Amino acid sequence: MKIAIAGLGLIGGSFAKAIAARTRHRCIGYDTSPEILRKALESGQIEDASLGAFSEADIVLVALYPSAAVEFLKANSGSFKEGAIVIDLCGVKRYVTDSVNGLFPHCTFIGGHPMAGRELSGFNAAQATLYDGASMILTPGENVPAETLKTCENFFLSLGFAKITLTTPEHHDEMIAFTSQMAHIVSSAYAQNPIVYSFDGFSAGSFADMTRVAKLNENMWTELFLLNRDYLTEQLDVLISQLTKFRKNISEANNKELNHMLRCGREIKEQIEKR
Repeated sequence: MKIAIAGLGLIGGSFAKAIAARTRHRCIGYDTSPEILRKALESGQIEDASLGAFSEADIVLVALYPSAAVEFLKANSGSFKEGAIVIDLCGVKRYVTDSVNGLFPHCTFIGGHPMAGRELSGFNAAQATLYDGASMILTPGENVPAETLKTCENFFLSLGFAKITLTTPEHHDEMIAFTSQMAHIVSSAYAQNPIVYSFDGFSAGSFADMTRVAKLNENMWTELFLLNRDYLTEQLDVLISQLTKFRKNISEANNKELNHMLRCGREIKEQIEKR
C-alpha cells in the first residue's frame, strides 16, 4: 500500500521509520519543517515529501496536534482518493471526530490513538520500535466495514503493535484522562516542589518514576488537557479527594485509617497486575 503521514514528529516519524523497517509499503510524508522532510527523505523513511502525493495514498495518517489535525483534514479532505482510509492519531478523540464528521463521503475516517510515547519529541527522537507491544486504539463509526477494520488491524500489527482496542470517542477520552493525562499532571505538580533541587543523594527509583513524564511537550499537553477538560477535571476531583483523606489521616496520626488506605492501594495494584 501507499501510506501518507502528515506530521513527522515523534509519533508520525516513528510510524515512518517502522513502515520503512518492517513492511514493503511505500511511504509519503509531509511536515511544515523542510529540515525534517530532508532528513526523512535522505534516511529513506519516506520516498515522497509532496502534499500532492497524498491523493495516491491508501491510508492517510494524521499525526498533528488536535487543532492542527482538524485544520489539515478540512483543508485536504477533497484531495484524498476514493476509498482511502483516513486515521488521525491525536490524544483526544471527541474533538477531532466531531469536527470532521461528514467530511469524508468518499473515504473512511477512523479516530486513532497509539498508546506509546517518549519523554523526547521530534523526528530525531522517533524510533521504529516505539510501538512494539503497544495498544492501538481505534474509534470507528458504526458504518465502518469489517474488511476496512481488518486492513487497519493487519497494518498496525505489522508495525509492532500487540493489541487493537476498539472503543467510542467518549470512552477513549474518559479513560485517557485517567490513564495518561492525570499521570502527566501529577508528575508535573510533583516536580514543582521547591525542595526538588536538593534531591541529589536522597532519591531512588520512586523519584525517577514520579518525575519521568514531567519532561513533556507543554504546548501539546496544554491543548490535550483543555480539549478533555470535562473528563480530566472529574478525575482530578477524585485524586484530590484521595489526597485530602491521606493528609487528614497523617496529620491526625490515624494509624488504622492510614493503614487501610495503603492496603487498599496495594491490593488494587496487585489485582490489576494479574489481568
